[in-house]
Amino acid sequence: MSGGTPVKGGGYMRQRHSQGYGSSGDDLEDDACSRHRPFSPPSPPRRTWIEMLENFLWLASAAFVLYYGDQHSNMIYLLCYDDRIRRLPLYLGLIGIGLNTLIFIYTSILAWSVRRFDEKWGLKKWEITSITALPFATVFGIISFCMFSFALWPIWSFLTLPLLFTLFMACMVVIPYLIFGTLRPQYDELRTD
Repeated sequence: MSGGTPVKGGGYMRQRHSQGYGSSGDDLEDDACSRHRPFSPPSPPRRTWIEMLENFLWLASAAFVLYYGDQHSNMIYLLCYDDRIRRLPLYLGLIGIGLNTLIFIYTSILAWSVRRFDEKWGLKKWEITSITALPFATVFGIISFCMFSFALWPIWSFLTLPLLFTLFMACMVVIPYLIFGTLRPQYDELRTD
């Protein structure tokens, strides 16, 4: 190892250099960063009992809404066969939800597949795509909510808004558990930082 760079006061200061700039590699402090680490799946975050209770309440209330519908038949039957529902706004809302789902799946797959920086100090490609797609996903979500509210208003009137919000929150509780693949930590074979 090198002794470092002399400084005032008679001592030496340790400097780190990147191998990309002509360093011989003898200035590495140790090889802890460059050792290959075996893959171990990341542990899921610990959840408190309050979070678990909240998740259960959202799921139970969404199941109640889906099962009881309008007290005569369940919500799925109502969506398919009830004449009180305005069909065009319902279909436009479903198209908006489908587009939102495609945006989220595309950005998720892009985030999993990207392995390098586009620029040394810049953003990753998936981060740029996610930032660009965020306004579109927000607009599609708001339009879908409005279309569903307009389509279902004849059945539940003012209760349509809390009903849709309950279903939305139940989806937000379920989505983190629908991981299509595992995120693997990336270990470079040789790191000099």
